Parts: sequence; structure tokens; C-alpha cells
Amino acid sequence: MIKYRPYTTVVLAMSADGKIADVMRSPARFGSNSDKAHLESKIAAADAVLFGADTLRAYGTTLTVTNPQLLQNRTQGGKPLQPVQIVITHTANLNPEIRFFQQSIKRWLLTTTTGAVFWHKRSEFEQILVFETEEGKIDIAAALEHLAKLGVARLAILGGGELVASMLELDLIDELWLTICPLILGGTGAPTPVAGKGFSPKLAPQLKLLEVNTVGQEVFLHYQVVR
Repeated sequence: MIKYRPYTTVVLAMSADGKIADVMRSPARFGSNSDKAHLESKIAAADAVLFGADTLRAYGTTLTVTNPQLLQNRTQGGKPLQPVQIVITHTANLNPEIRFFQQSIKRWLLTTTTGAVFWHKRSEFEQILVFETEEGKIDIAAALEHLAKLGVARLAILGGGELVASMLELDLIDELWLTICPLILGGTGAPTPVAGKGFSPKLAPQLKLLEVNTVGQEVFLHYQVVR
């Protein structure tokens, strides 16, 4: 049982048919400027951002805080200008030449013993966090408890679906912000906000709708996970 962990917020945009990318898993750039501003505000409110390797490979970069008011809010709150960017990956098979590694941000790697080998002698990641289960998988629960000890009180989860699924299964998600965008992507293999094995109706995480906002043609849904 986790005694203390960061407050976790999932922030994702999806098509009207519930896809976060097309069947080719291309970078999802279908959100409007309003959705991008919304995402930036949630990132600015976090101490750290967590995302999977597939998400990083798709974009090659991470969204940083650039809005002057959001930057001022972070400074006034005694926070660094940018939250820590944490990549979670079992293999850590990442290209060190992508632009992500040139961005002016703090980068942490959450991985396995095997995944850490390549990066230990390199300088791209400020911290390499290794937390493993007995099966050799990443122990997300233990990792989040450690993040809390490092001062991460609020954690934004930016995908992908496997990460969100595993965290929901472990009851590690507190709230979700989902933007519904006005397009249909389709495709049986197109990724959705929650992947994994799925839940039966009796065991499915239950949500409480907190807010519904419409901006232009997009709908912003704010849910709280019910416990």
C-alpha cells in the first residue's frame, strides 16, 4: 500500500471516436490552439510530467511551458520554469539524437535494470530511476512513492494508453482531462486513451464528471476517479 504519492492527472486529446492517434500512430496534432493552451496549463501546474517511450518517439520533443503568465505563476510559486520530464520505458531504446535531448529541461528516466545500462554513462538524463517488480517489470507504485520523496507533489500523465491502463489498474490515477476533437479516425489498431487488457464492467474504474466546457468545436471533460 502506497503511503504517499503525487496527485496524478491524465491529460489527453482524442477523436470523437476515442482515438488518440491514427492507425499509423502518427503524432496527434488534431487538437486546436485552445487544446494546446489547455495542455500547457496542466503541464504548468505539475511538478513533473510522465510519458511513455512511444509517445516520445512519435513527437520527438515534449511540450514546454512558454506562456508568460504560466511561467510567472511557476516562478512566484517557487518552482523552476519547467517541470521535470520523466520518460517511462522498460527497454529505454531511445534515439539520443532526437530534439527532446536538446531541449532546455530536466530529464529523468524511469526504467528497468536492463534499460538503464546504455544511459548510465551518458549525461542526457539527470536522474535514472530503477524500480522493478519480481517479474522484471517497472514497479510504478514504488516509483511514484519515490517521486513524492523527491518533491513531486503533482504529476501530469501524457500517455500513452498502456501507461494509463497500468496506472488505472493499480489505482494510481486521481483525475482525467479529456479533450474530444471533431474528427473520426477509426481503425481497429488505432491507439485509445486506455489500452492494456481492459476491465470488466464490475471492476472498471468509476468516474465522477466534474466539468464540461465547450470551446469552439472541442469539448473538454474533467473527471475525478471515484474511490
